[in-house]
Amino acid sequence: MSRILVTSALPYVNGIPHLGHMVGCLLPSDVYARYQRMLGNEVLYICGTDEHGTPSEVGAAKENMPVEEYCTKYHNRHKEVYQKFNLSFDYFGRTSTPQNEEMVNHIFTQLEKNGFIEEKNIKQVFSIDDDRFLPDRYITGTCPHCGYDKARGDQCENCTKVLEPTELINPRSTISGSTNLEVRETKHLFLKLPLLESELAEWVKTKEPYWPDVAYSIAQKWLKEGLQERCITRDLKWGFAVPRAGFEDKVFYVWFDAPIGYIGISKQWSDEKPNERDWKSWWLDAKDVYYVQFMGKDNVPFHSISFPATLLGTRENWTKVDYLKGMSYLTFEGGKFSKSEHRGIFAEDAIEEFPADYWRYWLMSNAPEASDSSFSFDGFAGVVNKDLNGVLGNFVSRVLKMTASKIGTEVPAGGEFQTEEKELILQLQEKTNNYLKYMKDMEFRKALNELRAIWVDGNNYISSTEPWTVIKENPERAATILRVCINLIRIFAILSAPIMPETAEKMLSKLGYSIKEVTLSDFNIAKEIEAVPAGQKFEVGDALFERVAPEKIDELKVRYGSGK
Repeated sequence: MSRILVTSALPYVNGIPHLGHMVGCLLPSDVYARYQRMLGNEVLYICGTDEHGTPSEVGAAKENMPVEEYCTKYHNRHKEVYQKFNLSFDYFGRTSTPQNEEMVNHIFTQLEKNGFIEEKNIKQVFSIDDDRFLPDRYITGTCPHCGYDKARGDQCENCTKVLEPTELINPRSTISGSTNLEVRETKHLFLKLPLLESELAEWVKTKEPYWPDVAYSIAQKWLKEGLQERCITRDLKWGFAVPRAGFEDKVFYVWFDAPIGYIGISKQWSDEKPNERDWKSWWLDAKDVYYVQFMGKDNVPFHSISFPATLLGTRENWTKVDYLKGMSYLTFEGGKFSKSEHRGIFAEDAIEEFPADYWRYWLMSNAPEASDSSFSFDGFAGVVNKDLNGVLGNFVSRVLKMTASKIGTEVPAGGEFQTEEKELILQLQEKTNNYLKYMKDMEFRKALNELRAIWVDGNNYISSTEPWTVIKENPERAATILRVCINLIRIFAILSAPIMPETAEKMLSKLGYSIKEVTLSDFNIAKEIEAVPAGQKFEVGDALFERVAPEKIDELKVRYGSGK
């Protein structure tokens, strides 16, 4: 048994994520964690809300709430929607807790002790109309490198170059829209990344060819351009106070404390049941832990460069990422999701429209891995109607209804396997091996293609063997075919469980099983295809899926900004 540490990029507490956020980090991490658990591995799957920084201050002011209450309100909303999507976090915490502050202070103290912190007077943008220094991400303007006109002051999401706000062309405050900005001097603390550059470069080099191209190429791009000292403090009130004289009016920059939040949230998890859970064995001197991170490509630089460098600089043996799964973007009808423009479907709304597994299957089968993907309601409905309802759902209903009407609601015995069954076993084993390999390698689109092909093989088998015709002349042979098909339902359920846990549970319960009783370890089709014994009771029950009607598609297009 292996120990697998899985973290998903921490969603910012200000606002509920859209489908792009779900498939960019949250859902793939859940599918992988479920897959690893089904292999029998010990998994710690951690996530939580990222709560510090200006967005929380601004959001709280807009809602006329204390910032702590605002964060609690939205933390709970995040938690609720992720539960509805069946994300199986071992713990969903927060970055604003005492446990994370303890971790942040410890890591900062180690960095300072080891000579990696420097105090500097710098010039920062001050908004006269807002009466405050503006954090980098709250200044927007035109990127001097690629010309993108909505670049943030910390990074251009179009070309991924790291920026200083003073580099932006035509800068403006994103809080008020004011261009009445001036540059003022203020003192801050910096992480001396250049001192760690060669050490970090050697560490990143060990990740080739294991990291996907999206992650590895971005990390190498940063290193090739040369690392710059990175400011780790801000002129804000909401955040962890800096434990250094002369910095009483500063807090740590959210991008310093947020990644440390993975460790802080793990300590929250551990502190709840100290006799059962040990965060330290996962994070410090943990030689037997394999650590996988999931995130959108805009977060890759901070997780492949800044956070590993921070941990390296402590000179302590913190667990660092082994595999960084960087994802590209999901667009909405070819454009961006936008809450303010009422464009795109967000997670809270999506789960009210259709069950979680409809979304989980579509998103994972269209995961933006090597390049961006686009969501459309027509495409979504097509996949639900064809793959889920037409291939998987139809097979389950067809098999159980036919068996119940022709033979009864007990699994029939039948006779020996013939050529058709032996060929089916070989086909399914090859596809299952491919599926499990792709899941292990986190190539989710390829895995979903194999899964669908496995379902298709089941449909082809029942269509070619025609038990409804055979039963008239050879009831024993028909019983064999239907027993095989009922066992295929169990196989389909087990293989589908990491992606569609609710559907898998429904399929298994029809046969008298539970998802807790099954495993993907040593998955042998020849054995699994005879796992449901003759005589076992089953129930037909309700259909697994419903077709998405054209009228429903038209209604959704209008409601979510993709139609007239």
